Amino acid sequence: MRPLLLAAALLAPLPAAAQDASTVLARVNGTEITLGHLVAMRARLPEQYRQLPDEVLYQGMLDQIVQQQVLADAARADIGRADELGLENETRAFLAGRMLERAATQPLDEAAVQAAYEERYASAEAAPEWNASHILVETETEARALKAQLDDGADFAELARSESTGPSGPNGGELGWFGTGQMVPVFEAAVAELEPGEVSDPVESQFGWHVVKLNETRLKEAPALEEVRPQIEQSLREAAVDAEIARLTDGAEVERPEVEVDPALIRDDALLD
Repeated sequence: MRPLLLAAALLAPLPAAAQDASTVLARVNGTEITLGHLVAMRARLPEQYRQLPDEVLYQGMLDQIVQQQVLADAARADIGRADELGLENETRAFLAGRMLERAATQPLDEAAVQAAYEERYASAEAAPEWNASHILVETETEARALKAQLDDGADFAELARSESTGPSGPNGGELGWFGTGQMVPVFEAAVAELEPGEVSDPVESQFGWHVVKLNETRLKEAPALEEVRPQIEQSLREAAVDAEIARLTDGAEVERPEVEVDPALIRDDALLD
């Protein structure tokens, strides 16, 4: 084989089967940048970057790691105590995050999901919900005048559209369905005392004076498991993370020397000089 052809053959990309995490893609001042470094970097990229075409992402990550290594080498020539401690903190945070991620992504037992659902919802009583409308005005005098018109047969929705200062006015005063705790207490209390179709006496809140009409009422049943599965799974994963932190902390040798430290010293950057 001619020398030029031999050189070309040696520089040709290795077949995929022969490449692994140790495959060297670049060397910076003697430090090897490997395929494994790129794989590890891609795994921690935001989703929008991971969707880029492979050739674009490959070259972009390789260029970035090379540049980072160049900068890191330059920084090591003048590294200070603050930098050393910062590196320790970054390494600690990275490894701790890895452990938390591992705990949070363990497969969930379906029986545990079902048990958590039943604990949260099985014994819960059906909660009342109301569908109401209101007319909001600034003074009690205005509110009482509106109540008198309604008692004389005026149409509630028309009065709301013409007189209400609230954002629901153009919609005839309709507030839609709401449950316990979604309205200010005085308003909720007034609604809860009404029968469907009944109109309240004027009610004052921090927003002004209300004349309230109850349209409908219903009992809200417990949601189906699939409706609340994401919330239940999230709470189970959070509990798993807390349990893993507690397990590892209990098994670690943690010592806290009895030393008096002024908390304000954390602001003294001169300590790192």
